[in-house]
Amino acid sequence: MSVSAKTLLAGVAGATLLAAGAIAADLKPGKSYDLGRAATPEEIAGWDIDVLPDGSNALEGEGTALEGEEIFMAQCAVCHGEFGEGVDRYPVLFGGEDTLASHDPVKTPGSYWPYASTLVDYIYRAMPFGQAQTLTPDEAYALTAYLLYINFVLDDDTLVLSHENIGEVEMPNRDGFIPDDRPDAQPETVCMSDCDVATQVVGRARIIDVTPDDDETAGISIE
Repeated sequence: MSVSAKTLLAGVAGATLLAAGAIAADLKPGKSYDLGRAATPEEIAGWDIDVLPDGSNALEGEGTALEGEEIFMAQCAVCHGEFGEGVDRYPVLFGGEDTLASHDPVKTPGSYWPYASTLVDYIYRAMPFGQAQTLTPDEAYALTAYLLYINFVLDDDTLVLSHENIGEVEMPNRDGFIPDDRPDAQPETVCMSDCDVATQVVGRARIIDVTPDDDETAGISIE
């Protein structure tokens, strides 16, 4: 007696659904599945990146703006320009003072970044573009010192910037960031499942036909 292909496929599909249902039923919050192991303190430390504004936990190293200039020309100028002016669409790294409230803000270490400790950590972990984490800690500090020097945050190109004094650097926009203390941004309780959150449309961009209208005969306007 032969079995048709359709019957065979139906049987396989049914068995697959039963198996999937059994697996789903067995997945319960808090249950141990004997998979993997607990991370060691050393492994956790490798991912525990929390450099603070005062320089706590900052990368250990040191460098001067004088040293950073040479590194910048070799590693960074191809994208950011020899004077930090930016090449093509790559970010500008110099200037931008008093532009943040304008329609075309220029966000640089001198105009926007609030903490020097964030700057050195970002450079060390993410730059140069396409070759991240190829810089040494000392090179990252030297580049940070150079960027701060050309933005007039540091006035001495021989000053040794290090993990010991990075938190003491007073950035121009240090007080430009404030906590978001709006009631709707910091709810007392956070819904994690079966949430029924009330929403209200307070504006419509009908003038460029972004938001569909309920009334197609309505005139062009912005509410």
